Amino acid sequence: MLEIKVAKVKCNGCVANIKTGLADMGGLESVEVDLASGVVSINGESLDRQLIVNKLAELGYPETV
Repeated sequence: MLEIKVAKVKCNGCVANIKTGLADMGGLESVEVDLASGVVSINGESLDRQLIVNKLAELGYPETV
């Protein structure tokens, strides 16, 4: 499992955008987004963290530290 904290997750529409956007990448078994914390949890094989972080940023949800 990979967990990435992102910014700008404000509503269920944001959650849906993240899930849909990451689903387009393929190879991911599941994507969950915690609206309160902004943490995106991803399950799958051979997860490339940097590719996922880049895709999240492209969708408008940059990683936060």
